[in-house]
Amino acid sequence: MNLTIPVKKLRCGAKLPQRATEGAAGADLYACCPEAGVRLAANGGRAVVPTGIAVELPGPEYVALVFARSGLGIRKGITLSNGVGVIDSDYRGEISVGLVNLSGEDYLVRDGDRIAQLVILPVASARFVQAENLSETQRGEGGLGSTGRR
Repeated sequence: MNLTIPVKKLRCGAKLPQRATEGAAGADLYACCPEAGVRLAANGGRAVVPTGIAVELPGPEYVALVFARSGLGIRKGITLSNGVGVIDSDYRGEISVGLVNLSGEDYLVRDGDRIAQLVILPVASARFVQAENLSETQRGEGGLGSTGRR
């Protein structure tokens, strides 16, 4: 499935999301920050890093999800402060990325750095209704490791 996603540059120097390879599920998001960059202090320092762009999704049947870049997380200890960012179809503001530094060294995010990846996915529109009972399954109420280690 190919989608065309309109992207508006909100800041000078902003870069459009770009997939690194044809097989990449996510498109890289780039920092669009001041010349001095954004410093993430060691051991839990957090910051919101602007990307300088806004997107227009085709409609409520789509969501844009912001995921961490594995290389930053594994090599540098830099990951998303909120786990996964959710960009709703009706949001037209700037995409900003909350980052946290889990390493023991300060980290400087520079303008143009790849800081996260954006994935566009379909969304099922669910209607939630109260129920007195739920159907039985083999797993039942077992959670948090209840299926064992394989």
